[in-house]
Amino acid sequence: MSKIWFQPYNIEEINVFFNKYLSGLLEIKATEIDDNSITATMPVTDNVKQPHGILHGGASVVLAESLGSIASNLVVDPDKYRGVGLEVNANHIRPVSSGIITAKCSPIHIGRSTHIWEIKMYDRFDKLNCISRLTVAIVPK
Repeated sequence: MSKIWFQPYNIEEINVFFNKYLSGLLEIKATEIDDNSITATMPVTDNVKQPHGILHGGASVVLAESLGSIASNLVVDPDKYRGVGLEVNANHIRPVSSGIITAKCSPIHIGRSTHIWEIKMYDRFDKLNCISRLTVAIVPK
């Protein structure tokens, strides 16, 4: 597969997006970008836990949607289009109570009007703890 990004991007540029809004509050940070995927991390702090002391499923969904939405917006011409979340789902496989979650976002489908992303999340032991799928609508600005 060839490079999918509209132009070359670096981690610092991507983290400008992550540092704002909800993703900034959850301390989500991009750590790697290659030809067709982006990787990001999120610390498992009390801010993202549910009352039982484990990672809240909603926080995993925020990580997935933030990562996939940014990926879609890096694929399209930013002067003409924007990507907005259309549907997101997540399967929570194993609980996480501490450490860092690492999420890798890869395309399933890059179309003219929709993108579909797979986001796999791993705990600090490199065990899969959540898998999510995000559909993004591509709309004219």
